[in-house]
Amino acid sequence: MPILIATIAWTTAIFISFGLFVRMNTTVIAAVSIADLSVAVAIFLILDLNSPFTGLIRVSSAPAHAVLEVLAK
Repeated sequence: MPILIATIAWTTAIFISFGLFVRMNTTVIAAVSIADLSVAVAIFLILDLNSPFTGLIRVSSAPAHAVLEVLAK
């Protein structure tokens, strides 16, 4: 959790600094919005893959069970 808070604070500071030194127009707003969305998706994926057997993206445990059966023989 502390790493997540630090990452969000860090990216917030970066995007605020981008907005401070640039004259706002449509291109800048679109670029910052796309970058903002990509960071949000990356944080979401990191949090979702923290528990791989639940959530939006689920990883099957069948291959691991198959390997354990082979190794148990």
